Amino acid sequence: MKLLTFKGGIHPPYNKEYTKSKALQNAEKPKVVYIPLQQHIGAPAKAIVEVGDRVKLGQKIGEQQGYVSCNVHSSISGTVKAIKPHEVPGGTSLCVVVENDFKEELHESVRPKGNLDDLTKEEIVEIIKEAGIVGMGGATFPNHVKISPPPDAKIDSVILNGAECEPYLTADHRLMVENPDDVVFGLRVLMKVLNVKKGFIGIEVNKPDAIEAVTNAAKDYSQIEVVGLQVKYPQGAEKQLIYACTKREVPSGGLPAAAGAVVDNVGTAAQIAKTIKTGMPLVERITTVTGSCIKEPKNLVIKVGTLVSEIIEQCGGYREDKKLGKLIMGGPMMGIAQYTDEIVINKGSSGILCLSEEESRLPKPQNCLRCGKCTNVCPAFLQPLYISAYSLKNDFEMAQEHRALDCIECGSCSFICPARRPLLQSIRNAKKEIIAMKKKQAVNK
Repeated sequence: MKLLTFKGGIHPPYNKEYTKSKALQNAEKPKVVYIPLQQHIGAPAKAIVEVGDRVKLGQKIGEQQGYVSCNVHSSISGTVKAIKPHEVPGGTSLCVVVENDFKEELHESVRPKGNLDDLTKEEIVEIIKEAGIVGMGGATFPNHVKISPPPDAKIDSVILNGAECEPYLTADHRLMVENPDDVVFGLRVLMKVLNVKKGFIGIEVNKPDAIEAVTNAAKDYSQIEVVGLQVKYPQGAEKQLIYACTKREVPSGGLPAAAGAVVDNVGTAAQIAKTIKTGMPLVERITTVTGSCIKEPKNLVIKVGTLVSEIIEQCGGYREDKKLGKLIMGGPMMGIAQYTDEIVINKGSSGILCLSEEESRLPKPQNCLRCGKCTNVCPAFLQPLYISAYSLKNDFEMAQEHRALDCIECGSCSFICPARRPLLQSIRNAKKEIIAMKKKQAVNK
């Protein structure tokens, strides 16, 4: 198998040995769930239930508001106890609090959606929209929007991201090993919706069991190609994956459709398959619980709205011989550090990472050496040192001129920097300021 890759990137310690061989397990059912109405990119959903209502598993409890938004469903059956703000990864969100009756009673809408050959493109898009399916690699972009490109877009390829290049995380790996048929079925659905004849499933070569399982599942579909990817971070980034598979570059400021491709995560494809086969909306996901401070690292299938503290307890709790230094939702490169474990699992929770104080300690930054290493590894072909320098001086117009908005926030520059400069943090701040500046300019016009 020829191994594909992109220009730039790094080779961090992958630390996947904690969980890469751990089979998927169903997490214990929570007594109470806090289901966020904002767990996707775009406008928050609006609660359509009230305190005291009895809800069923799979019932819609939050309705999307606008095109870029998503429906939200109950992950359990039980009684709505409150609709109130609660801590979620990265802040707070209005949540529907449901007390579990442990009956797992299905809502009437949860039923198979029919044979794939008989479903039209429009019907499939509507099924995906109603099911509240988002990008499950962590970005949580509404999937019905992603698979509805402009009419003039010339899409000829669908690419599934099975790279899972972020250190520690193994959720997608175990999914591909244990449920490869759903991954392939989901890709077939996406290819039908987009009317394309070529599908790729990109998997890093350090997952030979996943490559074998998915290749066997796809053997009867000549239009689907399982491609081996070099082990390199951020191999799974959207634009980098497109280049690896097709050798096409997405232009600066452009979307994948500009390169004739649509990219989805293997987890998203598997959820699409599950929804069409059973009718179940997105109410649970696979999450890797790992790190040196966890007693029993696991890959768990967890109900949306479950408290992270409960999940950690199900993994034996924190180790007594190591002091917790940082709790991260996601992986160490692109995840978000949390101030509490009383946050909840949402649709984008690919990992819970618990690092020790020693692993979490930030080195003291030194003056930039002008070594150029950050430029060499940047997969977006940027000059991070200059964007960062302008950001730290609050010169966001110059940061914009140096294409700060093209940064994919992979953190490769910070990882490789010998001076330990706060490159990613300052660039991320520049992006926020530039976006705010653009919005202000649009309002003034």
